[in-house]
Amino acid sequence: MAITAQDMVDRYLEAELAILQGKEVLFNGRKLIMDDLEEIRAGRLEWERRLRAQQAAAAGQPPYALATFR
Repeated sequence: MAITAQDMVDRYLEAELAILQGKEVLFNGRKLIMDDLEEIRAGRLEWERRLRAQQAAAAGQPPYALATFR
């Protein structure tokens, strides 16, 4: 089964919430604690960026913003 960008966003959110509740989390074979929260948030942001790019591509939008100059 292929892991999707949405799956990864969901996993990072679950890990982030667990750590915020004071729990230790096993994620990608590593035990993570509160000290790893910034790393988890950075990973979540990266996967959210990838998910937005996939959604934009599926909707036929270019992967960049267009500017109109007058």
